[in-house]
Amino acid sequence: MFDVGFSELLMIGLVSLLVIGPERLPKVARVVGFWLGKMRAISANLRAEIHHELQLEEMKQIMQEQQALFEQQMREQQMQLHAVENDIEHLADLAHSNAEKNLTGVKDLSDLNTNADETR
Repeated sequence: MFDVGFSELLMIGLVSLLVIGPERLPKVARVVGFWLGKMRAISANLRAEIHHELQLEEMKQIMQEQQALFEQQMREQQMQLHAVENDIEHLADLAHSNAEKNLTGVKDLSDLNTNADETR
């Protein structure tokens, strides 16, 4: 965060010693250390929460993409199923019409046999 070297720390220590005095300097140093520790802990906690939120957002985005992909695949499968159903209906119609033709042919044949028997 800050780039503080040894000379800057020494200068801050000397000014603090002159301004605060030798009797109160240890107590002030403890209080400053305490608050610096608190700020670091808050900062670390905030970073962790931000990281966690970013991961949640990424997971939500991935889930939405996967759901969209799944829905697209479902639509494609339904279209294929519908095409197969249409093919089956068409084949059933063809089979039915062929069966009717065959029955008509058999009926015609039986009529011919009946006519042939009557003429004999």
